[in-house]
Amino acid sequence: MPERSNLWGGTFDITLEMEDQSIENGHRHYYDRSAYQSPLEDEVKQGWLLRPAMDMEMRRKKKKRCFNINPTVLIRTLVAVAVLAGFVALVAFLATRRHHHRPPPVQDNYTIALQRALMFFNAQRSGKLPANNNVSWRGDSCLDDGNGYLNGLEGGYYDGGDTVKYSFPASFAMTMLSWSVLEYSAKYETAGELNHVKDIIRWGTDYLLKTFNSSADTINKIVLQVGKNSSENCWIRPESINYPRPVIPCSTCPALAAEMAAALAAASIVFKDDLKYSKKLVHGADILFKFATKGEGERYAGGSDPPSNFYNSSGFWDEFVWGGAWMYCATGNSSYIDLVTSPGLAKHAEAFWGGPDHGVLGWDNKHAGAQLLMSRLRMFLDFGYPYEEMLKNFHEQISEIICSYLPGSHNFKRTNGGLIELNHGKPKPLQYVTNAAFLATLYADYLEATLTPGWQCGAKFYPKDAFRDFAKTQIDYILGRNQRHMSYVVGFSDHFPQYVHHKGASIPGYIKHQSCQEGLRWKESKKPNPNTIVGAMVGGPNKHDGFQDNRSNYNFTEPTIAGNAGLVAALVALLDGSTTGIDKNTMFYAIPPFSMPRPPPPPVGKP
Repeated sequence: MPERSNLWGGTFDITLEMEDQSIENGHRHYYDRSAYQSPLEDEVKQGWLLRPAMDMEMRRKKKKRCFNINPTVLIRTLVAVAVLAGFVALVAFLATRRHHHRPPPVQDNYTIALQRALMFFNAQRSGKLPANNNVSWRGDSCLDDGNGYLNGLEGGYYDGGDTVKYSFPASFAMTMLSWSVLEYSAKYETAGELNHVKDIIRWGTDYLLKTFNSSADTINKIVLQVGKNSSENCWIRPESINYPRPVIPCSTCPALAAEMAAALAAASIVFKDDLKYSKKLVHGADILFKFATKGEGERYAGGSDPPSNFYNSSGFWDEFVWGGAWMYCATGNSSYIDLVTSPGLAKHAEAFWGGPDHGVLGWDNKHAGAQLLMSRLRMFLDFGYPYEEMLKNFHEQISEIICSYLPGSHNFKRTNGGLIELNHGKPKPLQYVTNAAFLATLYADYLEATLTPGWQCGAKFYPKDAFRDFAKTQIDYILGRNQRHMSYVVGFSDHFPQYVHHKGASIPGYIKHQSCQEGLRWKESKKPNPNTIVGAMVGGPNKHDGFQDNRSNYNFTEPTIAGNAGLVAALVALLDGSTTGIDKNTMFYAIPPFSMPRPPPPPVGKP
């Protein structure tokens, strides 16, 4: 039986003792304290064993010695010893103050969960892994992806547990991670994860740049998918794949292209200090957005994205607003804000219409995210005419959406355990819950930054902390404060899913080569996964708070990079913000000073 390598935490209220692990070069080492004995302990034991002989020798020497102590010499000696001891104590005190001027920060639940949620992306990497990837059971995989297609398609992230690389959810994940970095870089740095999350984003954007001719000025196709889902007849570790993986290109896919443009544009701001790479990202985003809209903007008359088995886009107008907003932030080009504030585009995007998915941010629905992003422009830049009217509409709309998350609203039901049902009882609810938690916390921080005490939701006024409190209840539910006392983030707490739907985690790392059929026995095994995929947020419970820890039921147990991106964003937003809130300026670094034009004069004959 293979040795299991699980990571165990403690209860929901984690203490520092639970985190007593040595860390070296980013690697955690878990050890058995009883296997180690301090040198002091050994010396004590040896002292007790040798004490009789030592006492006899001392008595013998005392008989031979006769001491004649001079009082003057004794006093001088004591003074010298005292001065030397004082000097040593002073040096030690100054050294302590210099090297230990501040105690290490106390890690709370959200910090620990954030660090582990980011580790999930390390486990999802495809291609040749970096030396610091820090997931022992993962290795290089699918190095021949896309051979002969442009410059190859090695790298990127597997979407979930089935070794397929989908460009759509990967782009959304990189956009969300970039947004969280632009708002909360100081919090990431305090948690010691800023470089890590930026490395995660770059791994994703490097791959996205390979999925189209990013050095050209125009393109006619992009890559939709690499690999195919074959869970029914093939269960194999990505490291064992030795068969050709299909590359699925797309020549008409406006939603995907606009989402990819958003991802590259947002990341270009994250990497603004690397001017060469940032410009490369902006150029790629620009040609993707032109490819998405065919240069027609709100008058776009092209087709929709082709159907897919797993990631079908229900529309592309919301991606146009979302992508255009990020393009404006990345470039400062006024043509983008002209586009995204045009009433025609907003109407197409159903920005002000209802429907069951109204206000639900996810990989397919960007309305709420775009509205909050555009509201940020209004709240911090105060554009005025001619943009104010549309920006105000965006602001009012997102305010209604955030209000609809609160317990006093009847827009969304809740489970008996308190989880908001944003997808109305359908499977995999947690990915939408984490996105809503991020939006609500970010909204509260926008209010804080503008010295706004709260917001009027219908007939009731809510202080800004009410929106943050909503986010906390939802994230706490996910981390284990629920009826099952189960954390839906693997490796957090002492009770989490053991049968995660993930090929790599379910097959022991020592198995290097196997066929598709040979691997099926691991899928059907009644034993827990031999590898713990730390930080993975699974699909989640049903509308009755029920959960099946079943490897074959991916609706309950499969994690995805899009879902984890929302979790990461929500967690970093919820970290203690008593000293560091949002970064108000970095997102707008490319936007030039705004010169507000005069409104047109009233018609002749009217005052």
